[in-house]
Amino acid sequence: MSDTRRIALVTGCCRPEGIGFEVCRQLAQQGIAVFLTALDADKAIARAAKLQEEGLDVTGFALDITSTDSIDAVVNLIRMKHGRLDILVNNATGATNSREPASRADVNEARRIVDVTLFGSWQMIQATLPLLRESQAARIVNVSSSAGLHSDPALGLNSKWPGQPAYGIAKAALNALTAKFAAELRDSGIKVNAVCPGFTATHPDMGPGARPVAEGAEGIVWAALLDEDGPSGGFYHDKQLQSW
Repeated sequence: MSDTRRIALVTGCCRPEGIGFEVCRQLAQQGIAVFLTALDADKAIARAAKLQEEGLDVTGFALDITSTDSIDAVVNLIRMKHGRLDILVNNATGATNSREPASRADVNEARRIVDVTLFGSWQMIQATLPLLRESQAARIVNVSSSAGLHSDPALGLNSKWPGQPAYGIAKAALNALTAKFAAELRDSGIKVNAVCPGFTATHPDMGPGARPVAEGAEGIVWAALLDEDGPSGGFYHDKQLQSW
């Protein structure tokens, strides 16, 4: 329990070229001990091993954020090893390849997306909050998207973009969750923010215009490392506050 390193937990690190994986790398490069988690245990261990080869303190662990038992297993592991958590990055999200508009969307599939993106993140915050309260400077970062904004004319809730309405709705709800927790925890010193990494090249077929994953991850890491005077309760893209 005398370990003075910061401890971070990052969810949704299934892709080797994904945002979650890169956030783990950048946090670990700051000397932070990182728990890299993914739904599949083998993938989590393999991703962590790759970062360990870079000399980074990263541990891979299976985590299903829709399962109370799975969440409890990770939380208990962190409690036993460190007694606290300094950073929670809620990166896991539900997604679909469907491009059906809201009027024709599969509601059961939409329910699954909201269950992961909103309620999974909600459960993670609730379960880790006792450990976060043990930190001197705890930070919660909810990885969101401009698809959940009213203010984004291209992909936002008021745009004509037809794809994945459940994804945008779930991210909008995640933004609202961010605001509610930030308000509740305002006097605790725990800062809670939502961050959009932007359109990033998280897999090879993203197409032209996708920014490097490392650039997308930087804003998330910035919010995870905010100092005492940093903001809470906002939605940020490239460290800039956005209306939502």
